[in-house]
Amino acid sequence: MIQSVPLVDLTKQQDQIADAIREGFNRVIAESSFILGPQVGEFEEAWARYCGAAFAVGVGNGTDAIELALRAAGIGRGDEVILPANTFVATAGAVHRAGADIVLADCNEDFLLDPQQVANRVTPRTKAVIGVHLYGQAAPIELIRAAAGPGMVVVEDMAQAQGAERWGQRAGTLGDIAATSFYPGKNLGAYGDAGAVMTSSSEFAERARRLRNHGGTVRYDHPEVGFNSRMDSLQAVVLSAKLCLLDEWNRQRRAAAAVYRELLSEVDGVILPQTASGNEHVHHVYVIRIAERDRVVRELNSAGIGAAIHYPVPIHLLPAYAELGHRPGAFPAAERFAAEILSLPIYPGISVLDQELVVGKLRAALGR
Repeated sequence: MIQSVPLVDLTKQQDQIADAIREGFNRVIAESSFILGPQVGEFEEAWARYCGAAFAVGVGNGTDAIELALRAAGIGRGDEVILPANTFVATAGAVHRAGADIVLADCNEDFLLDPQQVANRVTPRTKAVIGVHLYGQAAPIELIRAAAGPGMVVVEDMAQAQGAERWGQRAGTLGDIAATSFYPGKNLGAYGDAGAVMTSSSEFAERARRLRNHGGTVRYDHPEVGFNSRMDSLQAVVLSAKLCLLDEWNRQRRAAAAVYRELLSEVDGVILPQTASGNEHVHHVYVIRIAERDRVVRELNSAGIGAAIHYPVPIHLLPAYAELGHRPGAFPAAERFAAEILSLPIYPGISVLDQELVVGKLRAALGR
């Protein structure tokens, strides 16, 4: 029988929160408060406090959160939004849904958006920049803001960096407004889809609350056109229970990353991930770079190792965004990384023995 190591193992979290979840679910059911119930407000307050933001607005998912952040900040038709070419498709999709035009920029060797690339792409129509906190560390938001110039709205896509810090400040408070996903596999994950918008602007927060609820916060009073993206109370229960353990789980992720760094430091052909100066990484995924990546992934998966790729195709080479008119070579760093990156299993509670097994299988695949 093949010994396996999954990419993510959520069962280890479940054992620690089962009682709190059960009690919280019973309360929701007894109160029949399934949508935007008091549990949502309780979680919003706790999450805002954790991030250091004045406000958090719970929504249906992370993609909606990005769109709502843009729309709450007044970004829409006729505006340009700069975002990295190496991100999940949801970042671009949210800009498209908000009605704005997508402008792509390349990344640095740490996978994060290159501020100089941002500066090169600003036009009179540019109204916002999305800094994506990729793989568990924060984009250099202060450098991105300086590169974009005055008056620009800086949005954080922090779905992969819950609890991460930059220069001692938590992700979610580095820009003007932030968005996160609570997809189950995130560092802070729900039992389904959920997301949130964070900001210290009362104006932005109030507009996000209206937009998530068909354009109004009072029943049958709709000052503007919105849509339905409300957080379920059951998801808020799960998130509140997990939030109490997030710092410890992130500590375990950093410890596991340190083990990988030691085990992989002398493995030929492996380029280890970089942590940018000023960042405290929370290692949502552990991404190395190798040659012959596709072959190696297949062999690892066949050997029971849950290796994956985040992400195999940059935004500009996806068929959905062919209309942007970019050809191969337009964003060389993003394209090079897309051909080399490989995510190894990492999660709170992963054992050193499992990590040694992963690296052993990786060595064998690289040696062929």
